[in-house]
Amino acid sequence: MTNTMRIAEAISSENSWSALLGQMIVLDLHSPYVYLGRLEEVIAGFLILVDADAHDLRDTATTRDRYVRERSELGVNANRRRVWVRLDEVVGISRLDDVVID
Repeated sequence: MTNTMRIAEAISSENSWSALLGQMIVLDLHSPYVYLGRLEEVIAGFLILVDADAHDLRDTATTRDRYVRERSELGVNANRRRVWVRLDEVVGISRLDDVVID
């Protein structure tokens, strides 16, 4: 089994997500989008966030890092009650509480 296959299995395993369920997380995507929201469920290749902020970075001059830091300090501006995000689009995942504020 290749390393890529092992990583894919770990990502799709519900057990690997249990520590993040119910927490506010940040999803960095391949595209110019960043999602912030409470992780509700991981199912069939999707992360399901509730009370989420889907932010298109093309709509602002703010960088991804600056936007995430501001949301960490000021709170998430939810614009989606629920959103399904494809796991294969995600390049980074972190808890919002783990965002470093200067």
